[in-house]
Amino acid sequence: MFDKSILIVEDEEYVQILIKQLLNQEGYDVISAKTGEDALELIKSYLPELILLDLVLPGINGIEVCKILKENQKTCHIPVIMLTSKSAEDDIVLGLNTGADDYVVKTANYKVLLARINAALRKKNNTPADNSNIVRIDDLIIDTKKLKVFVMDKPLSLNQTEFKVLSFLASKPGYVFSREQIINAVKDNDYFSSERYIDTLITSLRKKLGNCSSYIKTIHGIGYSIEN
Repeated sequence: MFDKSILIVEDEEYVQILIKQLLNQEGYDVISAKTGEDALELIKSYLPELILLDLVLPGINGIEVCKILKENQKTCHIPVIMLTSKSAEDDIVLGLNTGADDYVVKTANYKVLLARINAALRKKNNTPADNSNIVRIDDLIIDTKKLKVFVMDKPLSLNQTEFKVLSFLASKPGYVFSREQIINAVKDNDYFSSERYIDTLITSLRKKLGNCSSYIKTIHGIGYSIEN
């Protein structure tokens, strides 16, 4: 059986209380927030199994909250079901395109809401975890499948060559790669890289990595390695 913890993000108190009472009766452990800002702060210390997220919120709206959650490596796996008082197709499409997993109109029958929640949790827990494409070095996370890099849970923008260099170094943490090995790993068939160019790329990477820049080690006379 899956863990039954749910976060409700809803600014209308009576709706929040009603849903919380109904879910408590079903054995769910429920916490709540009234604003997107409060929800994001709460999630820093509490990761629920599922989030019920109102589309219209004071301050940061539900669409922005969902986007932030789905771009964060720690929270992108959490199913998000939008709660909306609107049935307009544009609102639903916008939310789903942002990364929401499903939606429920607030006026829907309670059994519909419960069924959507159970379906989302079953899907999550029946999906095999595939972390073979994830490289984690302390606060640095590299997703080689999605071509994304996170530093302290924040997405990092790298160009294609920078990503290749970083991924290559991270393929064997602690291993020292020569500049020639790095060149051979990242060059295209019709593209020539000099050792000086590799040094320039490493400098650029370190600047972008910020607090994680020290992970890239210079081994004088040989090349580079990556480790925390």
